[in-house]
Amino acid sequence: MMTRVFHLDPAKVSALKRTLLGNDSVVALAETFNVLGDTTRVRILDALARTELCVQDIARLLGLSESAVSHQLRLLRGMRLVRPRRAGRMVYYTLDDQHIVGLFEQGLEHVEEKARAPVARERAK
Repeated sequence: MMTRVFHLDPAKVSALKRTLLGNDSVVALAETFNVLGDTTRVRILDALARTELCVQDIARLLGLSESAVSHQLRLLRGMRLVRPRRAGRMVYYTLDDQHIVGLFEQGLEHVEEKARAPVARERAK
């Protein structure tokens, strides 16, 4: 049985369809959010949003092995979320650009807002 749609607006749907993201953009965005779906990578991005760090410092800061940090940085680098800077034998990492900082800050604002909402509702009662 087919469900009836009561508010069909073919012109609106047609116009909207022309403005939707293309497949390549959809895939790239989904992959970015997928990479951000790991707590270790979020912690690394949090640290790098504050300052440039080398693998050893990230490992010590987060209580991880250098191998684990290198693996995560390789994934983040592949998604162009972080970039390396070589200084002699040392490699330092930072966020790739301000868009990453903005994405991270907006995501954090969103989750903190959601966390505060139940408390605000309880106070309003």
